[in-house]
Amino acid sequence: MDKRKLLLAEDDQMLASLLKYRLERDGYEVVIEFDGRSVKENLEVAIPDIVISDIMMPYFSGIELVDYVRNQLNSDVPIILISAASNDENIVSAFEMGANDFIAKPVSPSELMVRVSREIKRHYCT
Repeated sequence: MDKRKLLLAEDDQMLASLLKYRLERDGYEVVIEFDGRSVKENLEVAIPDIVISDIMMPYFSGIELVDYVRNQLNSDVPIILISAASNDENIVSAFEMGANDFIAKPVSPSELMVRVSREIKRHYCT
């Protein structure tokens, strides 16, 4: 089976590198984008198997990204949002827009792997 393609949208370059390392070690092909504008451009070219996005991104927030993917691209690709701003308003907005999951920062790479694997199985193996 081909590697699952994952788009990681994270403006913290150190965290993005750490997560990319862990995701690639577990067999994913990872593309990192550091701002919302680049994420949007990437999605217009190809939809990955799963998207992980920080909520607080320059130019285009993670919540706006979910809305864009669901309503403009009409895609049901699994989307996991991560954020240090894990207040009820952000969490509720994320799920109302159609996010599949939400993880509060600091992100545990092990927890992220479990959640990514769960979303992949739920979306592609049922």
